[in-house]
Amino acid sequence: MVLQKSSDLVRINARRTDVFDIFNFKHYIGPNPYLDIGALVFDFALVESRKPLPIEDYIARIGDRYPNLGSQSYESYAHLFAQVVSEVGKLDMDLHLNRWSVKPYPDLVRISVQSLHERTTREVAYFVWDWFEAITQDEDFTFDEQLVRLQNKFRASVYGGPTVYALLRTAYEKGIPAFYLWEEGLMQYGLGKKHVRGIATTFNCDSHLDSEFTTRKDDCKAFLNTLGFPVPEGDIVFTEKEALAAARRIGYPVAVKPVVGHKGIGVTADVQDSKELAAAYNRALAAIPEDQLTRIIVEKSISGSDFRLLCVNGRFVAATERRPASVIGDGYLTLAELIRLENRKPARLDTPTSPMSKIQIDEAMELYLEEQRLSLDSVIEKGRTVYLRKVANLSAGGMSIDATHTVHDDNIILAQDIAQHFQLTCLGIDVMTKSLSESWKSSNFAILEINAAPGVLMHLKPSEGESVDVPSYILETFFESGTDSRIPIITFNKISVEELQATIDHILLQNPNWTIGAVCRDGVFVNRSKKVLSKDYNSNVQTLLRHPKLDLLIAEYAEDILDEEGMFYRSSNMVVLDNPTETEMMLVRDVFDGSTVVIRKGNDISIRRKGLIEDYTLGEDEPFTRVYLKETGAIL
Repeated sequence: MVLQKSSDLVRINARRTDVFDIFNFKHYIGPNPYLDIGALVFDFALVESRKPLPIEDYIARIGDRYPNLGSQSYESYAHLFAQVVSEVGKLDMDLHLNRWSVKPYPDLVRISVQSLHERTTREVAYFVWDWFEAITQDEDFTFDEQLVRLQNKFRASVYGGPTVYALLRTAYEKGIPAFYLWEEGLMQYGLGKKHVRGIATTFNCDSHLDSEFTTRKDDCKAFLNTLGFPVPEGDIVFTEKEALAAARRIGYPVAVKPVVGHKGIGVTADVQDSKELAAAYNRALAAIPEDQLTRIIVEKSISGSDFRLLCVNGRFVAATERRPASVIGDGYLTLAELIRLENRKPARLDTPTSPMSKIQIDEAMELYLEEQRLSLDSVIEKGRTVYLRKVANLSAGGMSIDATHTVHDDNIILAQDIAQHFQLTCLGIDVMTKSLSESWKSSNFAILEINAAPGVLMHLKPSEGESVDVPSYILETFFESGTDSRIPIITFNKISVEELQATIDHILLQNPNWTIGAVCRDGVFVNRSKKVLSKDYNSNVQTLLRHPKLDLLIAEYAEDILDEEGMFYRSSNMVVLDNPTETEMMLVRDVFDGSTVVIRKGNDISIRRKGLIEDYTLGEDEPFTRVYLKETGAIL
């Protein structure tokens, strides 16, 4: 086993008692010399003056927490460290981060681990380092407590929302390029003219007018009523006095909710009397944004179960029953203790991949318990189920139960008829009924509201029942395959501005209506028009790939850029290398099966296209440009 050592003279981050040292961190957003995907890269070494335990001791302790790691053998401490960082980096949330590599040098080892969020991955590396040192010193290590902290850090990142992460992971699995646009606060899927942008399930191709219309629950309800769809009778009120009058006219029980709102915030169902109404009105009032008028809906409360019908691109794809948070008594514990116990379940990690959120304790819960003559201090008899809310709010701890295969055809048609009236990629339709297996035409069916930005996790990972791969339905609306999400890309290791412009002209002669983006270290162009060159090289590449009319990208990636920033995109349709360095040869690592690779070494030319190799020597005074320009036709 190789032991990479770090002497006291070059100790970087190691503390006095440490036997390991990690240092020289660098984060790459895309392919780099060490991995073909975004990665955190750092150096690992053993401290010269201290001796670690036998590697088997670390494996045994780590295997107690991760049995899959404990059953393997490792070439060195560095290999073990790298694989543990990769495994911990999944955060017990099944994150799709499983790539790593180890590259030995004379005095250290360079470790690379796949990374999505730099801060979280960096803290994972330090977390594992602390764990290794605790094993060395035979000290207690608060693993679970610190893991929760890392989970929360990732959850707070731009990638940590359940819907955003589910779409990002699905894009990764389908080979669809996806990245975050920091200035816009949006995700981009696809490249150039093939791309779409959005946040969660709302996209730039959606009608912002239709999206805004769905938030106006009163107008939307009136529209559905005009179409002949079943909506509960109700009024819009502006004061508590008007709310009381409306409830008397409609007849209790009623539901109360703000006209503008989402995620069930401020919604109270099954209000039975004037006392409950006053409390419900105040909850709805508190949920209204400061820039909105005081408008509250009081409508007939419909008995039954709460369901979400989801349509993608006007087509029904999933249905979920939503039940309020509940606990089951054991005859000993109080409600508060039962809730704490329930919240410790792995299914309630409240992360981008967990099926349920933690149960939230608030005023609405306590008032509902009071109606049941209970409190958080009540001891519940064994076997009794206590529902903690009237509303099945999943973000407050409710349960989701897949109901997709139970839906009556009439109800599917109803959902699709509604969705096709809106220019929206995704539409969630919330309904109340005893059973979706009965037609809305002959049951107590009522449409409560529609949502322009529905979440997907309740369908993808329901608390009970089968998963429905909603993220795939969404992305397949835009891209039939990963290939369909891309534009052609030509990558050079070195190219001058003059050669770049000649290449643009050559392609435009064949495709005069194309928009071509091109970047080298000395300039950025859209066709022959020069644009502003950013000091951050990959910002230039991203800006071009964000261009909604771009048909093709030409980019230079020389050794210094690859070392310092890495690449922004993965895979090229054509790679042209002029006397490449070892680092620059990484450009041929990630090409498509049908890609063309042209390599010049001195006067020797090698061309690989579609599995065939052609070797020859440049003629006297024959320019290299002639070689690769001839090959561009193969990828266009």
